[in-house]
Amino acid sequence: MSKTLTKSARATAFRLRLTQALAASGLSQSALARAIGADRSTLSQALGDHATRLPSAHVIAATAGVLGVSTDWLLGLSDRPESAADLLSNSFSVSQAPRALVDEQIFAWHQEAAGYKIRHVPATLPDMLKTSDMLAWEYGPHLGRTTQQAIGASRDRLDWMRASGSEYEIALPLDEIDSFIRGTGYYRGLPAPIRLAQTDHLIQLSAQLYPRLRVYQFDARKLYSAPVTIFGPLLAVFYAGGHYMAFRDRQRIETFAQDFDVLIREANHTARDFPSLLTDMRPLIR
Repeated sequence: MSKTLTKSARATAFRLRLTQALAASGLSQSALARAIGADRSTLSQALGDHATRLPSAHVIAATAGVLGVSTDWLLGLSDRPESAADLLSNSFSVSQAPRALVDEQIFAWHQEAAGYKIRHVPATLPDMLKTSDMLAWEYGPHLGRTTQQAIGASRDRLDWMRASGSEYEIALPLDEIDSFIRGTGYYRGLPAPIRLAQTDHLIQLSAQLYPRLRVYQFDARKLYSAPVTIFGPLLAVFYAGGHYMAFRDRQRIETFAQDFDVLIREANHTARDFPSLLTDMRPLIR
């Protein structure tokens, strides 16, 4: 709704929305007047068919609070009736994150975003693109018997990506790839045969699934990104170790998507080059 309403139009909007909110609340005019500490005549005037003036700011704010709506909505400045607290609560959530993608929440987010472009900066290599041996090495010490669940969940993600109609853009730091290939840092102790098989798996998938799957490489010395997945215009989820932080308000999602697009624009290699890059680096595996 326009924010340049005339005083008369704003008074009309206030009357209509106050009538709507009052009916939804089940309160009478008298009960609302008592709750906000105002005379019943004040509300009667505001609700009158020919009302052209708004009540005081104090009355409007108190009314919004009692009826559980926002003052902006009452005044016709917003189409969202939720209060600011409710909007924040509905647009942001925190949930526990397992060591690997074995929970149904992750799968539900992928299903919800079917058909949309999904942008992803993983914490390591993307789980959905890992071999079973890679997942067993990585998650076995932490998950024990549930390691097979992690492997199954990873296969589910890959199968979903193939059939969902979604496009996937994945941005990886170059040093993450180099560390994996050489078996250093996080990947220290990962046997060379597993790294070779994983590299060949990445080469095959990135060539086979292109252009629906596009993997880019950026220089983390120039740009930084926390692990994040942006599910189209619906949701942006950050991985914070033990928890996921999920945002659903459009403005923040657009901001995070723009940050991701910077990683793509500044990428050292195009997604088409990813298989060739891995092929060139493959001899470094020892």
